[in-house]
Amino acid sequence: MGVCGKTPEVAGLQDLLIHMLKGVGYYGWQNVQAGNKIDEPIRKFVMDGMFATLTNVNFDPERFVSYIKQANEIKTELKHKLGKTPANVPFGADYQAPETKEKMLEDAKKVGIMVDQTLDADIRSLRETLIYGFKGMGAYGHHAMILGKQGEEVTNFFFKGLSATLDKTLGVPELLGLCLELGKTNLLCMELLDAANTGSFGNPEPTEVQINKIAGPFIVISGHDMKDLKNLLEQTEGKGINIYTHGEMIPAHGYPGLKKHKHLVGNFGTAWQNQQKEFDNLPGSILMNTNCMMLPRDSYKDRLFATSIVGHADIGYIEERNGKKDYTPVINKALELGGYKESEPERKILVGFGHNAVLSHAGTIIDAVKAGQIKHFFLIGGCDGARPGRNYYTEFADKTPQDTIILTLACGKYRFNFKDFGTVAGLPRLLDVGQCNDSYSAIRIALALADAFKCGVNELPLSLVLSWYEQKAVAILLTLLSLDIRNIYIGPTLPAFFSPNVLQVLQDKYKIKLISTADKDLAAILGSKADN
Repeated sequence: MGVCGKTPEVAGLQDLLIHMLKGVGYYGWQNVQAGNKIDEPIRKFVMDGMFATLTNVNFDPERFVSYIKQANEIKTELKHKLGKTPANVPFGADYQAPETKEKMLEDAKKVGIMVDQTLDADIRSLRETLIYGFKGMGAYGHHAMILGKQGEEVTNFFFKGLSATLDKTLGVPELLGLCLELGKTNLLCMELLDAANTGSFGNPEPTEVQINKIAGPFIVISGHDMKDLKNLLEQTEGKGINIYTHGEMIPAHGYPGLKKHKHLVGNFGTAWQNQQKEFDNLPGSILMNTNCMMLPRDSYKDRLFATSIVGHADIGYIEERNGKKDYTPVINKALELGGYKESEPERKILVGFGHNAVLSHAGTIIDAVKAGQIKHFFLIGGCDGARPGRNYYTEFADKTPQDTIILTLACGKYRFNFKDFGTVAGLPRLLDVGQCNDSYSAIRIALALADAFKCGVNELPLSLVLSWYEQKAVAILLTLLSLDIRNIYIGPTLPAFFSPNVLQVLQDKYKIKLISTADKDLAAILGSKADN
């Protein structure tokens, strides 16, 4: 089985697609070095192909067959564009996949992660770290590109890094350097996405969001893609349908260009790992535009629709034709189901604290720190999951002192974002920065504070306490390491793809720490004894 319930068939096809993309990367990088222009559709395909293999995105084997065939064509095109055969082409770069799914699956057995048992464990670890990082950066690059933002520096590194995973001459130092280069490149990628979102929908503003059910037909939109939400809002205008965000879509409520639509009424449910329970027999339709989708249950398959990179053979799919999508099937299903019969009492939470909103209060924050009103900042967030031990993050947030501020982002915030943490220095103690890709905002805030206090980020009264689960988090972790940010607390486990030697290097250099208990970790951070 593959990750998150993907069948052996899908897992095998994913392995083969990644192998194909390594070869595409090799010939792409050869063209870049030769000064040849690579067209935008090829650049987008590489990012989308990596994104499609991410956890909880695509469960449809036929979609992967299509990707693999397209990779065959693109590799041939890149080889033709190069016009000459390079010296010392690495093994695997010239591989062309067969045309049938059955034969593809036979070949997939030869290219999986653990096929070469003679490969050095540290080399394998760092190559896979690169691959996982590219999956995350592929997601961020995809979202930026569909909003019209792309950077050749970002896409060129996809070619360079994927090519490097085939290069047997590269050792641990070179591969570790490439992992950190991926982190730096991912910062540029997240900056592009931030510019794409704010350029399209305005800068997020602090906004109260209803989290109660409201009577009437409705659609739940889940994923990360703000463009899909904007298009859905436009197509449902005046139809009497309420739109709820779900999961990582909740930051949408802070964008002026989205929240102006009055039928964007609130947020439904919590983090991704609860969706099977929360979607069970839901009297509304659901549009999934990116990860994280769990294997759908029979009780809601008929009302679940996918679009973009997402796929599953048993649910509806909204195609894009000539740059447009028609959400009529999603809309009709919502009207058919009828929605909630009654509204619940109103409950609200606060979102919208991107870097622009937070830094507009920079003077107040700096004065409060100097006056001793704010003693510490905690970034508590990341990718959530169902594994036992994640109640740590709720307990940690609950026990932070009243003279501290909590920044949070990604779906990990659902562990505690419904709680009232009060205020400090006239500001809410809990500031929701946004999605996982809005780590860029958190970094911007940290760098601005460091500049204001004329110190390095590691000298700030700032601690990062991160929950780790899926592969997009790898790109962000590499970005933090590339900025030399140290003493990061991470859990509930450390990433298993780091070999013991690689993990030791990271712990020695960057002081990465595995979480223990909320009391012990708070005591270590604040330099005081925890209450027992």
